[in-house]
Amino acid sequence: MSVLPDEEPVCLNPDAPTVALDLEARPRNLGDGFTVRRLLPSLSRMMVGPFIFFDHMGPVRLPPEHGLDVRPHPHINLATVTYLFDGEILHRDSLGTEQLIRPGAVNWMTAGRGIVHSERSPASARQSGPFVHGLQLWVALPTAKEEVEPSFQHHGEKDIPELDRPGVRLRVIAGTAFGVSAPVQVYSPLFYVDVSLERGAKLTLPSGSDLPEDAQRAAYVVDGAVSCDGKTYRAGTMLVFRESATPILTANDRTRMVLLGGARLDGERHIWWNFVSSRRERIEEAKRAWRERRFPSVPGDDQEFIPLPAALGKPR
Repeated sequence: MSVLPDEEPVCLNPDAPTVALDLEARPRNLGDGFTVRRLLPSLSRMMVGPFIFFDHMGPVRLPPEHGLDVRPHPHINLATVTYLFDGEILHRDSLGTEQLIRPGAVNWMTAGRGIVHSERSPASARQSGPFVHGLQLWVALPTAKEEVEPSFQHHGEKDIPELDRPGVRLRVIAGTAFGVSAPVQVYSPLFYVDVSLERGAKLTLPSGSDLPEDAQRAAYVVDGAVSCDGKTYRAGTMLVFRESATPILTANDRTRMVLLGGARLDGERHIWWNFVSSRRERIEEAKRAWRERRFPSVPGDDQEFIPLPAALGKPR
């Protein structure tokens, strides 16, 4: 997804013993009526573990004969993770990948030294107007892995490990959580879990042997509402937990949320447009390369591209 970094404040919650702060989603229209709700990065929180970007796409139905059309654009030194609750997106990239993304599947694209991709509604969905609902996250790569060869991983819905507990269903999208590991290859200790809870169900977040001691953890409420330490958090809110806490979440209603987090990365990360890197000069290099059309093209989608933004300031 191609987006511009945001600069809006978030809601601090210093009194909660478990929740360090809560982030309220900021709606953004990416054009043609397609909306996202953005959580990361923000002024008060740049990252949670290695996760440096978090967009909640939709839910939205686009007009008939229209569709999602994110033209080819570049990435470096990160991985994108696309996970749908509803609808379909056709992914193409400069490796020659052409993959229809469907609900419940995991699509992990490692940009490494550089990749270009596009995301569009498939032709089959455009006549009646596509419906899109899902999440896209970016994962910053460890310094030693920032320039790895680009790659794309797709794991279908049936390949994702599930756990059932009383009133709770867990799907481990990436990394390791609750003693289960997802099939996606990752480059640092992390977890990303899709959680469905019945009303009144309780869930304790991963801890102990599943995560490093300095792991950062968060939960994002997709639908419904949860309580933690007597406070209710509704859809569109991300709870970022204190590292020493043992979060216990209770579903106030039938609720869907995702859990995410992991070990701190080895140093600061900078973000500018679609570029993430430990080195500002690497981002400047990528900007010049995209401006001069030195990135590879996307087979089957090489007639359009998103130009480099004219004014975004310096990398954060």
